[in-house]
Amino acid sequence: MIEMTEIRQLSDADLAERIEVERESLAKMRFNHTVAGLESTTALKYKKRDVARLLTEVNARNKANS
Repeated sequence: MIEMTEIRQLSDADLAERIEVERESLAKMRFNHTVAGLESTTALKYKKRDVARLLTEVNARNKANS
């Protein structure tokens, strides 16, 4: 799980890259869960929350800049 303090320290470029990586990871996890099932389905929940945290920071930065 990613902490908000860690997210706030990322630059805009790093933040965009991290979102892309986390979304790809979430997609792979969903596919693996559909095909074979995951041991812990809570991992999907935490990954979704990480993506949401990253997007929240992007939106907050956009709002602050406008």
